[in-house]
Amino acid sequence: MTIARREQFRPDITPFYHCITRCVRRAFLCGEHPDTGNDVSHRRGWIERHLLLLSEVFCIDIAGYAVMSNHYHVVLHINQKQASNLSDKQVITRWLTLYKGPALIQRYAKAEELTQDEADSIVEIASLWRKELTNISRFIGHLNQTIARRANREDDCKGRFWESRFKMQAILDVNALLRTLCYVDLNPVRAGIARTPESSAHTSVKRRLKSVKNGLMGFARSGVKRRSSQFSTDTLPISFGDYLELLAYAGRQYWQDHRMSIDSVHPAILDRLGYKAKKWTEFQRHSAVRQPRALGSRESIERYCQAIGQKWIWNSSVC
Repeated sequence: MTIARREQFRPDITPFYHCITRCVRRAFLCGEHPDTGNDVSHRRGWIERHLLLLSEVFCIDIAGYAVMSNHYHVVLHINQKQASNLSDKQVITRWLTLYKGPALIQRYAKAEELTQDEADSIVEIASLWRKELTNISRFIGHLNQTIARRANREDDCKGRFWESRFKMQAILDVNALLRTLCYVDLNPVRAGIARTPESSAHTSVKRRLKSVKNGLMGFARSGVKRRSSQFSTDTLPISFGDYLELLAYAGRQYWQDHRMSIDSVHPAILDRLGYKAKKWTEFQRHSAVRQPRALGSRESIERYCQAIGQKWIWNSSVC
């Protein structure tokens, strides 16, 4: 059943969302074309830089990302607390870094004298823009539009650059969040263009390993409670060291034919989280085949379905 995108975003249920966007016809418009040899892989850097720039403007944090040759993944966190703490002036300043704004806003930015009615209009506009600063559709739309226009100018052509609107998955609990982050950071390894996460390019784990963390969500300094399922802070729920253990474990599951194999020695963090190694591995295999609309425990998926008016979501068997 088709459900409006605005109904699928439910910050009251979860602030985390996994978004995927593919190039038109899945062509290598951000990499080296296997037939023609045309190399435009520098566009991956465009996407990464603009993605991080937008995170400084919007009240949306980046939990993880991977920019590939014909698509990109990004895990986003809607920061409602940050948006509510911004003053009207801060909201307008952020908005004007991306958009011109109406004449009234231009006068306000120049500190010109305003009537009471104009001042009231400024408050209404700031309230509207405050909501837009937490709008993932606008965030991804601005990113895609900017990259498409720049690439078309470079190629001296017109037409679509991206295949369609971005695909989206709601991430409903900590388990699903950690598995999705590993899935995203291991994209270059799964595609065979990098042997290890640290050797991959244009990924969040690579950026974090280089200690360049601006624009990225931080990790917790201490471990999580066993079987923790709720998002309680504005940081990712485990330490960076524990996350690297999970990432290394997930990476060892990939064989050349992409079949999954359970490693006899799984990291201690899985035991501390209360997760079963078999279920962890099954998620990676199923996610590589098809992306469901929401990820999480069976109970969290049922609550999400009820909230958006849907009866079921594919992939609930691996919850």
